[in-house]
Amino acid sequence: MYTAIGYAAQSATTPLAPMSFQRRSPRPDDVAIEILYCGVCHSDIHQARNEWGIAVYPLMPGHEIVGKVTAVGAQVTKHKVGDLVGVGCMVDSCRHCEACAANLEQYCLEGPTMTYATPDRVDGSNTMGGYSDSIVVSEHFVVRIPEKLDLASAAPILCAGITTYSPLKHYGVKAGDKVGILGMGGLGHMGIKFAKALGAEVTLFTRSASKAEEGRRQGADHVIVSTDAEQMKAAAGRFDFLLDTIPVQHDLNPYLDTLRFDGVHILVGLIEPVDPPVHAAKLVLGRRVLAGSLIGGIAETQEVLDFCAEHNITCDIEMLDIRQINEAYARMIAGDVKYRFVIDMATLKQ
Repeated sequence: MYTAIGYAAQSATTPLAPMSFQRRSPRPDDVAIEILYCGVCHSDIHQARNEWGIAVYPLMPGHEIVGKVTAVGAQVTKHKVGDLVGVGCMVDSCRHCEACAANLEQYCLEGPTMTYATPDRVDGSNTMGGYSDSIVVSEHFVVRIPEKLDLASAAPILCAGITTYSPLKHYGVKAGDKVGILGMGGLGHMGIKFAKALGAEVTLFTRSASKAEEGRRQGADHVIVSTDAEQMKAAAGRFDFLLDTIPVQHDLNPYLDTLRFDGVHILVGLIEPVDPPVHAAKLVLGRRVLAGSLIGGIAETQEVLDFCAEHNITCDIEMLDIRQINEAYARMIAGDVKYRFVIDMATLKQ
């Protein structure tokens, strides 16, 4: 065991504040990492404030982690001291169920061990995330950061990136497909970049006409203002795929109308009940599919990092001093960030 430092919430109503805590010494298959950067995901806010009802305190968020290997266990073969590596949303799984055997650890039938606020499978301790100076993780859940990627802007790829890349790949988006991206926050702007890199014709759906120019700058070929009934009516039956990154309840029915027959509407932002209800006729009469997708497995996370390096894709970020994390949360809730805060962990030492 050794003493680490970081920022954590002590309850659902207290701000994040500095704390010291114990990290485990590396097990034989573990990699010890000095954290250099950590992205700030909206789910960090949900968890810190127990908005999903599953928080465990003290809660130290952070699952978009980039750092440098400082030590490895005796059985580690993939990483060595000095390597630049990343850790995403998971740090363990059962490793033997059908999902794990298919490199889909996020769907582990026994439940994955998340990077924070989850019991460690070996000692039962509460996992602590990346708002800290270091972390110790089994090498299976550590990925390599390609040399071509900027370290800070690579951090959000470990959640925002894989969350949007995985469903586009799984559902077979290809050159010439018409893809709609719903929303343009941390997830949506990455969805635009990935769909474009896969050769699709990309349309941004946004509630705000003021985002049209920004959407095109990100790579969208077209922009539809979803509050404009005439624009939505003109888009009927046009799209092969919709990637829905909107994280709050919204009416899916008008968007389903924009799908062609056999079109697929993929939810990656919403994990609450759908309200208002989906009219089943919109699915049945067009053999349309309403689907969901959760991050991606470890192999696919490495794949998306390599894909980003190959296609020069980065996340648009704003660097953050960790001492301003609570102000950053308030700005995120207000939608005042383009498009991901990334904490410079050098500020933690200050």
